[in-house]
Amino acid sequence: MDQLIYTSLSAMRALMQKQAITANNLANVNTTGFRSDMTNAQAVYMPSNGGISARAQAADSKDSADMDAGANVATGRDLDVAMDGDALLGVQATDGTEAYTRRGDLQVADSGLLTTGDGLPVMGDSGPITLPPADSVRVDKTGAIWIVPQGGDANQPQKMGQLKLVSAKGSKIEKGDDGLFHVANGGTLPSDPDARVTSGTLEGSNVSVTKTLTDMIDASRAWETQVKMLAGAKEMDTSTAQLMDMNGQ
Repeated sequence: MDQLIYTSLSAMRALMQKQAITANNLANVNTTGFRSDMTNAQAVYMPSNGGISARAQAADSKDSADMDAGANVATGRDLDVAMDGDALLGVQATDGTEAYTRRGDLQVADSGLLTTGDGLPVMGDSGPITLPPADSVRVDKTGAIWIVPQGGDANQPQKMGQLKLVSAKGSKIEKGDDGLFHVANGGTLPSDPDARVTSGTLEGSNVSVTKTLTDMIDASRAWETQVKMLAGAKEMDTSTAQLMDMNGQ
């Protein structure tokens, strides 16, 4: 009976993690450039007396992210960019390290710092990008940033920086708890000169609401099954105790 309880509890822990990840995906269904997390439950067989593996526990892990592209939506805003192909945009994470995202709703802070919509500094080839006061700012398909200085000639824009666009091909990246992609075991990715963006467009989340809700229902039903197994184990234990009492009389 004890073995059944531990087996069921391991499954319940895995289901709790799956529900947390699924709920986070659902909460980010409208987050620009969001990549949904994926989980993978595996059966880990436990050796028993005699060397026969007759019992398995659930081991659940987060397998990075679904890298399928989300739908692009035209906004017409000059600072909105959607990364083409598998390109990623370099940003400065909250811990000061370089990380990568697909979020392209760029903004210029009062200080001139170029940031993503959630306030992370956007990286250029030499660090975070800072722009001077300008009448207009736009990004071309190569990621070059062009401005018209305040009071300047609109027909003579000036190049003021370059977005750091990278490709993860040939490198292992992992999605962190901050929602950003990081190079496994540390480090940074080099700029990809072939990376391109589409200006005036934003990439939406790739979360499928239908699939996510179905996953939540499946996990809830699986949880109920494990609860029933625990109740059944308790009934078996009670019946066994009663039989032992009868034999002892």
